[in-house]
Amino acid sequence: MTAKPTILCVDDEVDNVDALERIFRKRFHVLKATSGRQALEILQTYREAVALIITDQRMPEMTGVEFLEKTLPTHPETVRILLTGYTDLDSVISAVNQGQIFRYLTKPWDPVDLSNTVERAIERYELGQELKSKNKELAAAYEELKTLDKAKSNFMILVNHELKTPLTSILNFVALLMETKLDEEQALFSDRIQRSGERLRTLIEDVLLVVRAETGQLKADIRPTAMDGMRSHLSTALQNLIATKQQKLTERLVTTPVMVDLAQIRQVLHRLIHNAAKFGDESSEILMESFDVGDGVEFILSNKGSQISDQAIQQIFRPFFIDEDIMNHSVGMGLGLTICQSLLRLHDSALKIENQADGVKVHFKLKKSGL
Repeated sequence: MTAKPTILCVDDEVDNVDALERIFRKRFHVLKATSGRQALEILQTYREAVALIITDQRMPEMTGVEFLEKTLPTHPETVRILLTGYTDLDSVISAVNQGQIFRYLTKPWDPVDLSNTVERAIERYELGQELKSKNKELAAAYEELKTLDKAKSNFMILVNHELKTPLTSILNFVALLMETKLDEEQALFSDRIQRSGERLRTLIEDVLLVVRAETGQLKADIRPTAMDGMRSHLSTALQNLIATKQQKLTERLVTTPVMVDLAQIRQVLHRLIHNAAKFGDESSEILMESFDVGDGVEFILSNKGSQISDQAIQQIFRPFFIDEDIMNHSVGMGLGLTICQSLLRLHDSALKIENQADGVKVHFKLKKSGL
């Protein structure tokens, strides 16, 4: 059972304090005082939170405004209501400025108005406490994020040194081994070690790229550039994949200069072409186009093949996402499109994926030069 909120009623007339207690004792835990000095003593010794203070203005020794002002350092979150038998504007202004009151009511008070005002005041206090709790949770989450960022940085150091160093040694010694005279079986084993090592090195580089992007360490060297074709920049492995599947890469690119880091955008296009070739139908066309669109240039790459489910499109940009049912059979750690998205984010752009009747289309927009 939730504890009743506590309110403190202060008035130099005992009958008024008793009347306030009778009104609110069913709904709240009521504390009473007949002077500002006594009320301050109660606040000093009372260990629970006080949600609301209701005080008279005209009291001997200490006015209500003076009393409320003294409560601010110790009870800053408590809501305050001032009761006064006078409509002295100066007193009201003083109460608002010095005592930070929620509302003032004139005597004799209207019971309904007083009850409604107190209910709203308690709601305000409880909302403030809820906000304070949420802020603490946010602060804790922020500290956790900072810890995770530090962990990412440490992870980068670990991967960069502890994995790449021995992997480099493995690849170097395998290369030396393959230069010696090997029988057929030894040559097969060495080739498999080399190909697996190269694949592992690619995965390590991809992981480091994603982590650098997520931690804000990845930068872009943006310059005005007229995008040329990608055909001459394709890796040998990708050229072999396209040739093996008897696919055709068609390029229709405008020469409008765009603001890009050329190496990064070429990497984006290379990865998109690789996906199109890998998951596209054999003997099909991979079409890469660009169009002038307002203040930018839209790049579109489409291929004929299996469509991607809506669920997969939502999940596909998650780092390290793997689903064996997506696009027939996934190989790797699901980083390709994540890397594309990270690189495009540095260009204030984003990759979009759309299903078409006979395949899949991906597109993104780059800003024109000089705008």
